[in-house]
Amino acid sequence: MRCAAFLFLVACAAAAQVSSPEQLFREAVEAQRRGDDAAAVQKYQELVKLRPDVVEVRANLGAALAHLGRFDEAIVQYRAAIAALPNNTGLRLNLALAYYKKGDLAGAARELKPLHDADPADLRVGILLGQCYARQGHDADAIALLSPLESAHPGDLDLAWALGQALIHAGRLADGLPLVAQVAEGRNSAEAWLLAGDTALRLNFFERARGYADAAARVNQQLPGLYTLQGKVLQDLGDNQGAIAALNNAVEADASDFDAQLTLGAVLNVERDVDGARLHVERALKLRPSSAMARFELARVERAQNQLDAAVRDMETVERDNPNWLQLHVELAALYYKVHRPEDGAKERAIVDRLTAEQQK
Repeated sequence: MRCAAFLFLVACAAAAQVSSPEQLFREAVEAQRRGDDAAAVQKYQELVKLRPDVVEVRANLGAALAHLGRFDEAIVQYRAAIAALPNNTGLRLNLALAYYKKGDLAGAARELKPLHDADPADLRVGILLGQCYARQGHDADAIALLSPLESAHPGDLDLAWALGQALIHAGRLADGLPLVAQVAEGRNSAEAWLLAGDTALRLNFFERARGYADAAARVNQQLPGLYTLQGKVLQDLGDNQGAIAALNNAVEADASDFDAQLTLGAVLNVERDVDGARLHVERALKLRPSSAMARFELARVERAQNQLDAAVRDMETVERDNPNWLQLHVELAALYYKVHRPEDGAKERAIVDRLTAEQQK
């Protein structure tokens, strides 16, 4: 009898230690609310074993897993929930976000496209889908999707940032710059100031580019790419010593910065530091062996070092893939005359005249 009574007491104690599904759910929700996602996951997983058919449990478990960066597991839970509620747009959006945060942009776009088709005016879905397209290199699709939204929401900075980036990447610099500048001013974002500065520089708005670069520096002096932008701006404004200082900072911060290495080499060559110029141009060429600009700058350095035959060979290599590069033909013509190839020089001069006339038209 004593043995039986003891076993009964043990069984009762064990039963008392097992939480009911309702209690587990309350504890899981409370853990999630206070930000303890690891505890929430543990309790939701226990609940799934007890009640695998409850959609809310799987949905909450997916959210907690996503907060922990366990996106593959979150996707499994979201898909299980969607199987029970296939028309739940909130679940489908959470599934798309899990793919997006995981870095699977194609998967995210696949989930977002039906949501956008069902409600083209949904701003959040449209922005996310546009970003998926743009980050995959489909800028035209992103622009086509985001432009109608921008006209309906002209002050939305998330939308302006997504559309502005897509326009710039597509080469529509003048259209993208105002949108990116709007984000930079509205949020005082160093990244947005930097992109605005780089875009203004490419449009030859040098003073505006300097202003944007200075604004980025006030927000974050250590922003990657900032020194490079400042150096390029100062080079174009004729401040070669200032450019050299900024570009030296850039290559010290990141030796793999192609633009910084190449621009520093070009400025040093102008300043007649030919050995330093060659060092940085060759580093740039090593980073991007197929770069026409880097090989062109190497040819300029070789010319400065009186290695004329090597300079000719490098410029001819660049010319084959860039037949309409006016400055290249100008410098190659001069080189041909220096190496006593007047007929080739005359041919290059004729090309220069033709390209100049075409540009003037």
